[in-house]
Amino acid sequence: MTASEAVRADEAPAGEGAEPRRGPVPSPDASSPKAPRPVTRVLTPVLVLALVGLCLVSASVGAYHIPLGDLLASLAHKVGVGGHALDRVGESVLWNVRLPRVVLALLVGASLGCAGALMQGVFGNPLAEPGVIGISSGAAVGAVASIALGITFLGTWTVSVFAFVAGLATVLLVYTLSRAGGRTEVVTLILTGIAVNAFAGALIGLFVFFADNAQVSQITFWQLGSLAQATWPKVLAVLPCALLGLAVAPLHARKLDLLALGERPARHLGVDVERLRLVLVLVVALLTAAAVAVSGIISFVGLLVPHLLRMAAGPGHRFLVPASALGGGLVLVGADLAARTVAAPAELPLGVLTALFGSPFFFWLLRRTRRKQGGWA
Repeated sequence: MTASEAVRADEAPAGEGAEPRRGPVPSPDASSPKAPRPVTRVLTPVLVLALVGLCLVSASVGAYHIPLGDLLASLAHKVGVGGHALDRVGESVLWNVRLPRVVLALLVGASLGCAGALMQGVFGNPLAEPGVIGISSGAAVGAVASIALGITFLGTWTVSVFAFVAGLATVLLVYTLSRAGGRTEVVTLILTGIAVNAFAGALIGLFVFFADNAQVSQITFWQLGSLAQATWPKVLAVLPCALLGLAVAPLHARKLDLLALGERPARHLGVDVERLRLVLVLVVALLTAAAVAVSGIISFVGLLVPHLLRMAAGPGHRFLVPASALGGGLVLVGADLAARTVAAPAELPLGVLTALFGSPFFFWLLRRTRRKQGGWA
């Protein structure tokens, strides 16, 4: 049927017995109760305010208590807008211990949350997370190798640099091995990531086997995840990677929304799926490797935060990607505050704490998803 014939058929009156034509179904607008836009308008400022408030509380609370008023006065004094300096001990605790740790927790949490949202968008699965393609395990191999082999030529930066480089190298290896015929498939990426994760676990086991007692203790502490060694140099090491990844990720939000329709429809709508997947996998690798390099392995942040936000405000990535960064920062700042105060004067490993609360919640998500779908088969 030509275009003119289609127009005439549309203008012709419905014949006897013909089904009456229905007008176009109106798309839901912002006023529709199902539209996520009003929720995002409320949720975004709530996340920002909660994050700012929790950062101030985390900088104030600890073995050496700093009243919130004094903390704000010291911050104002540093930026030259009034206020006053604290005593010598208070200034040292605030600016050399607390604030580096809070800022590092914010950067690491934002990186892991944003990386999780990107991974779930790329794989089209709300239960995906950055460790699926071997970033965390690859970074762990680099860190464990540098400890077990006694490599120290970079000083205190050795473990972090080895972890970062190994994490990026692992992602490139997974992507190269899963590429065939000029393209990659999600299933192949996942299966290759599983194989590389298993191989990385074997390498870690070998390094631990040949390490001495002191090295085993250091390896164990690193794998448990912690921000206890936070310093301003470590913050500056993570900052460029985090800012670059967090700036690039939202630029691809619209393409991720199109990819959610399926690869073929996305291609018809002008999305270069292969290029998009490569760029986002590299962004995820940059964010995750930088975070893991300075904090060790911290699980479930990249999995749960995007999933919860998707449940609250829908699957639109223009909100989900930046909100996951805010939510990840909020969760990790709160988790780090709990890690160093719940069992004071001892400090709980941060990775253990996130796994302790994340695992039951992940199990609940699995049960909920299975129940909604009526089973997996």
